[in-house]
Amino acid sequence: MIYWHIFIAFFIPGIVGYGGGPASIPLVENEVVGRFKWLTVNEFSEMLAMANALPGPIATKMAGYIGYQQAGILGASVGVFATVAPSLILMIALLSLLNKYKGSPRVKLMTSLIRPAIAVLLGVMAYQFFQTSYVSTGTLHTILLIVLSFVLLEKVKVHPAFVIAGSLLYGAVFLG
Repeated sequence: MIYWHIFIAFFIPGIVGYGGGPASIPLVENEVVGRFKWLTVNEFSEMLAMANALPGPIATKMAGYIGYQQAGILGASVGVFATVAPSLILMIALLSLLNKYKGSPRVKLMTSLIRPAIAVLLGVMAYQFFQTSYVSTGTLHTILLIVLSFVLLEKVKVHPAFVIAGSLLYGAVFLG
């Protein structure tokens, strides 16, 4: 029964918490403090502070922590799944709907209009990464990593995961 309660405690905020993790914090607090009484208000605020200090989405961190606290690893898994399940269900439903009408001229138009926007967003993100790298590591390291990554990816055909791992190792050894 505890697994069902964990699922409900995080599935409901996932459905009605429009706006992502920060919007679902009061909803999760209502479930785990008010309804199920797994934490006190003070314990919840401490857990929230700890979760905010870690990288990643706040809702899944809360679900993992509280689920683990209540029912171990399986409880953490149930909590995290319940948190992402509403988005997952909606994505699957929308994808199947999109797949059903993929031959439609309207869907083709929509897809053709979305691609440039995604390309621009990726370009802006790449520029911001470049700018951050340039400011924090300097010109020499930035140019070296760009050229070396390009050669490894395009000429030598090394898998991107290895190039990323190598760049991280380079940063840890030479810039850390």
